[in-house]
Amino acid sequence: MARPDPMAGFERQTHTVNGVKTAVLTAGRGEPLVFFHGAGIWHGFNFARPWTEKFRVIIPIHPGFGDSADDPSLSDMHDYVMHYLDLFDALGVDKFRLIGFSLGGWLAAKFAMEHGRRVERLVLVGPAGLRGKTRPTGDVLSLPPEKIPELLVSNFDVIKPYLPEGPDLDFMGERYREGGTLARLLWEHPYDQKMSRYLHRLTMPTLLVWGDEDRLIPVAQAEIWRSFIPKADIQIFKGAGHLVLDEKREAVDAVQRFLS
Repeated sequence: MARPDPMAGFERQTHTVNGVKTAVLTAGRGEPLVFFHGAGIWHGFNFARPWTEKFRVIIPIHPGFGDSADDPSLSDMHDYVMHYLDLFDALGVDKFRLIGFSLGGWLAAKFAMEHGRRVERLVLVGPAGLRGKTRPTGDVLSLPPEKIPELLVSNFDVIKPYLPEGPDLDFMGERYREGGTLARLLWEHPYDQKMSRYLHRLTMPTLLVWGDEDRLIPVAQAEIWRSFIPKADIQIFKGAGHLVLDEKREAVDAVQRFLS
């Protein structure tokens, strides 16, 4: 049985940003809503389709992932912030609502700290990047790629259709490529040691979203994030793992209500 198209329902565009081919998915109409994805996109963005009823959803694919080109010179989060500043200028997108998931949550927080005037509302979904003294984030770099999917969800059936039924060299190659990009970003600096110093700059309304069974970034970190952000609320969803948006439609709806 063929796997479902993880990008179904979105228009696919390609933009060249400082020589780097960057894929962008868009759908819907209305005010712009930007989604920064995490360290893997194989499970797609079907969860984002309800948002297209009220917003123009824009999902840029990070360099080194999916259909975007590799660029080894992008070696830290600030490089990705600058990359997206140029992309948003090319798209004519000035102010927008911003959602970041996992690795993309780290990127979204950094973008919003540095360019807060452009971010009207912010949602961080199980964000990486902030280290608690006694609540460490799971080390995905030490895990074989084939072992990661089972750690992402509470209900494996949610993501099973997007995984190959047997050995698939193309699928495995893409996972190792994404793993290489992730290693380049995180190997020497798996956390942003200075992030907590500047999180007070997130003065826009901010929502933290977590699954209570997250095995990669423990839900206990939500309170650590909230302690540094002036206007942060938390919503925790029971029976969900790291991919809380994939597992719980009520999480998707809660994000839309907040952004509306």
